[in-house]
Order: sequence, then structure tokens, then C-alpha cells
Amino acid sequence: MTNPTEILPGVIFYSYLSAERKDKVCFWNHHTLVLMVSGQLHLETADQRLELKAGEMLLVGKNQLGTLTKTPLPGQGYESIVICLQEDLLRKIALEEQIDTSPKYVGPSNVPVPPDPFLLGYFQSIIPYAQATAETLTEDMGILKVKEGVKLLLHSLPQLRSYLFDFAEPHKIDLERFMMTNFHFNVPVERFARLTGRSLAGFKRDFAKTFGVPPRQWLLDKRLKAAKHLIEQKHQKPSAIYLDLGFESLPHFSRSFKQKFGKAPTNLIKTSQ
Repeated sequence: MTNPTEILPGVIFYSYLSAERKDKVCFWNHHTLVLMVSGQLHLETADQRLELKAGEMLLVGKNQLGTLTKTPLPGQGYESIVICLQEDLLRKIALEEQIDTSPKYVGPSNVPVPPDPFLLGYFQSIIPYAQATAETLTEDMGILKVKEGVKLLLHSLPQLRSYLFDFAEPHKIDLERFMMTNFHFNVPVERFARLTGRSLAGFKRDFAKTFGVPPRQWLLDKRLKAAKHLIEQKHQKPSAIYLDLGFESLPHFSRSFKQKFGKAPTNLIKTSQ
């Protein structure tokens, strides 16, 4: 079985793991509904830290960055079902159902879904398609399953209407606050621009006004200063922090660190002890 298994390509996934895996940077283009079948999932975004256990459900908001840690438990493994609520389909549902989305949603980006027998039964109906290699879910059937999931979700949490069916583009948010919170995510500058509601040119222009330097230069400097603090003050090892600070490899991190501070991060550990 491939992992994750695409029950309906790009929309419904079944994930199974026998060893822990940490996905360093995730970007959600669409709202995503997750059921933990077994094991444990830890989600960390700029504003929230959430843990999902077997039988629990979570609605992950679109247009945000985060990290996922997927942990099998003894005798269980790790299993989850993930449903991507693509915007085109949500638009179609909104038109068909004539859904009113007022007032505007003001809650958290990631919403734990309370236990609901209808939603749990819904997810259980999907599992056989993942476990049976001979059976496939046709596109028409898959779309019906997603629509069913959305309606059951709204039945459980009707206040999510304005959350799911808000199709406005990301508004132009506070650039300084956003970057100070999310600088450690290793994503292209183009993605930072989109998440702050700006074109790439507008992002670079506003960035220069706010920070006085180009984005890439600021990101590298900010990450290296954060690394220096963690090594000197928290006595953390370079190998334990470089990925969390957005560096692609330990050699790249060590080389950049030495260029800025004049010594390798491993040498800094010795002087800080």
C-alpha cells in the first residue's frame, strides 16, 4: 500500500505509518478535515498547538503554514483519513444550498470537531475503499462523499458556515507581526507574499519599508540570530534546531552561521557551557 493512499486523487487520502514522521513545513491550500483512526498527530502553526488522538477530528484552515508530527502508538501504528475540501467544490455547494455566510467567522484557524456519531460513521464508510485494493471510489461517488462530509460537519457545527464558505482572498495583514511569527518556516518568498495578501512585488516593497532589507537577507539573519540564542542560552545542539529554523541541511546551516558569527555553531556550544 502506498502512503498516503489517494482514495480520490487530490481530495480523499488514507495515511498509514509504522514509524514516526515529522513533516517540517506544510502549507494548506484548502480547508482540510482529518480523522485520526489510530496513533497520534501533533499540529503546530503560528497561533496554535493541537494534539489529535484516535477517534478525534480536526478541521485545518486554508492558507496557513505549519508542521505535523505523526506518531504511531504501540500496537496501533498510525492511521488517518484526510479530506481536502477544495474551494471549487465548496463554491458549488454554497450555490446549490444557497448558503448564507454572514456574519464573518472570527474563531481559530484550526477547529477541533467534537465527537459526533454521524461524522464518525461517515469516516468509517470511507475506510473500506482504502483497505480494499480491488475497490475504487469513482469521481462522482467521491464528490458525493465530500458533500456528505461537509453537510454533516455543518450539522455538528453550524457556526462553520462563514468559515468554510469564505472565498475572499487573504487580506493585507500586518507584515511585521506575520514575519516575526513565521520566519522559521522554510518556504519561498512567493508563498510568504501570498499569505500576507500581497503580490510578490508588493511584498518586497512593503518588506523593504518595514525591515529595511530584502526578504531573503532578513530571513537568513533572523534565523541565524535565533539559532545563536538557542545554542548560547538554551544549550541546544545545532543538529536539533537547524530544520526547525528553516535550514535545508546541517552543512548549509553551519556554513551560514560561521560566515555571520565568525565561528562554527559547534564551537559556540563549547564556549557557552
